[in-house]
Amino acid sequence: MAHRLRSSGVAAVVPELHRGSLAADTEAVQAAVDALPEPPLLLGHSYGGSVITGVRGARHLVYLAAFVLDAGESAAALGGASAELRDAIRPEPDGSTSLCPDRAAGVLYHDCPAPLAARAIGLLRPQVPGCGRGVPPQHSWKGTPSTYVVCGQDRAIDPALQRKMASRCTEIRAWGTGHSPFVGQPELVVGFLRELLVAGYRP
Repeated sequence: MAHRLRSSGVAAVVPELHRGSLAADTEAVQAAVDALPEPPLLLGHSYGGSVITGVRGARHLVYLAAFVLDAGESAAALGGASAELRDAIRPEPDGSTSLCPDRAAGVLYHDCPAPLAARAIGLLRPQVPGCGRGVPPQHSWKGTPSTYVVCGQDRAIDPALQRKMASRCTEIRAWGTGHSPFVGQPELVVGFLRELLVAGYRP
């Protein structure tokens, strides 16, 4: 999706996550934000919501089917994974977890074209337990404008939980998509972000 944003004239930076802990991931995104000339719009998807919650200096936060954590909360404590997602998880010898590819398609990408879903599955990475149990050091949504996008057909994070977390944000949008609209409907996500930028959130 980043290349679509760039081709439409929007600068996009994509820090690599899953560095071993929520703290490490938050630090990586914070470093990227600090290196920018102006405060950016930050988008966090799923676990990425936990990450951007702990980052300072954003102009606007976008939570896409993502975790908006409050004091003392973690994604795991909120019961973030649906039963379908839990069934797709498999343990790895090093203590991390990954998703069974055949089940991941039905949970994360059920409404996406098969070739795109297959490509996305190939990009999935194992996750250490500490990521889901991590607690953000601060809660930027309390002082930064934010938009939550509820994905109503999500099979990974219960839409009811999404709506509960969305109530913490400044604005709520509702899409009739699965967990990963940036795979199945990237033009929807790009158009939405451009809308926010035009509305006055341009970094």
